[in-house]
Amino acid sequence: MTVKTPETSSPVTIFAADWCPFCRKLRERLDRTETPYDVVDVDADGMGEVNEWIKSVNDGNRIIPTVLYSDGTHATNPEASAVRAKLRELTGEA
Repeated sequence: MTVKTPETSSPVTIFAADWCPFCRKLRERLDRTETPYDVVDVDADGMGEVNEWIKSVNDGNRIIPTVLYSDGTHATNPEASAVRAKLRELTGEA
């Protein structure tokens, strides 16, 4: 079964849940440096396809946070510094 990558208009989209301490930590660290990102609540209604995509890129496991970048690449539970570096790469900023 082919799982469709979620569409995003943001360079950085974090798939997260309110109860997840790793999600909260990543968002807090990105907020501290005013790093822009969109967030998608994976526990919201209608997130079945999103959760299937998360599992498809994490060996069948629903691991969050999973970050999707605008170039189609993704990262599982990345450090904030890695997200900032990828954002610089995507936006061409120094």
